Amino acid sequence: MSLKEPDFTIGVEEEYLLVDKDSLDLAPAPEGLMSACKAELEGQVSPEFLNCQIEIGTAVCKTVGEAREDLKRLRSTVARVAGQFNLAPIAASCHPFSDWRQQHHTDRERYNELRDDLAGVVRRMLICGMHVHVGIESPDQRVDLMNQLKYFLPHLLAMSCSSPFWQGEDTGLNSYRLTVFDNLPRTGLPPRMEGWGEFERSVNAMTQIGVIEDASKIWWDLRPSSRFPTIESRICDVSPTLETTLTIAALTQSLTRMLWRLATRNQRWRLYDNFLISENRWRAQRYGINEGLIDWGRREIVPFKDLLHEIVELVEEDATTMESLSEIENALALLTTGTSADRQRGVYRDAIQADYSHQDALCAVVRHLIDEFHADL
Repeated sequence: MSLKEPDFTIGVEEEYLLVDKDSLDLAPAPEGLMSACKAELEGQVSPEFLNCQIEIGTAVCKTVGEAREDLKRLRSTVARVAGQFNLAPIAASCHPFSDWRQQHHTDRERYNELRDDLAGVVRRMLICGMHVHVGIESPDQRVDLMNQLKYFLPHLLAMSCSSPFWQGEDTGLNSYRLTVFDNLPRTGLPPRMEGWGEFERSVNAMTQIGVIEDASKIWWDLRPSSRFPTIESRICDVSPTLETTLTIAALTQSLTRMLWRLATRNQRWRLYDNFLISENRWRAQRYGINEGLIDWGRREIVPFKDLLHEIVELVEEDATTMESLSEIENALALLTTGTSADRQRGVYRDAIQADYSHQDALCAVVRHLIDEFHADL
């Protein structure tokens, strides 16, 4: 396998929910909103499966600093245009109280086919995520790095959690989104593969049968992109704040480079069975950063703060090279502020203590999410 250093370029995709500024409930995107956004953002914005969603994607960025400027522009434009229709975007993976049964899917051929193919399962997809692409030119190298990088997916998920509420109830989970998404086929952790050839053979087998038309219908937590020469991390909740998004993007990029760097020294990260990694995936989904994850080398549950300090130290050289050390170190701030799920619960709890009704407390959470979306713009 070639050890030529990849570009490690990054791209970030985010999905947002649109809420009515008065009722704070979800609202469909008017045609004028999408047209105005498309006119300004030139191919970097698109509708999503449900018509209360909107998706943006950065350009290919060499550094997280470049991604910051592009994401700020994209978020600012969507917020400004939405405001013209008395709407506001929120970057949370689940709306605190809206009912999926009252939402309608976008009338486009791709989404009509998804509705027909996935039936009742896809109707519940009132969820938003973020995807981080890392540029790796060699197909075999993409697969080799995926096999190792998936160990860290639960750690990234834990930091991103933004979906504790579902249809007006506290689910007890920090990422309820993943519970909904896992009802789809071809999701979860990617299988261990020996190389690009194995991946291609599997995809070809399914396309020849007609089960899927292409690799874009494989929705693993981490996959080779079907459109770009990248690996694409898809496990994370979308983050209300711009800075958390950038921290997760920087960690994804630096962890990938760290694993490549090990290969240049004839080393590699130990490969663990999906059964073991899935236990950490569940712990991240359930507890976020609050109860620790399992260090399978040590065979013990380690507090997340200790794991996070270890990861920051592990990728320091790579973050310095990729000019993202400050964004990586910002991850430590989560140990004080908590994740979005923690903050949402805090807003709800404070509202209830202030004698708000249950519904008014949930509305306070939505206002908080609107404020966080706009905070860094």
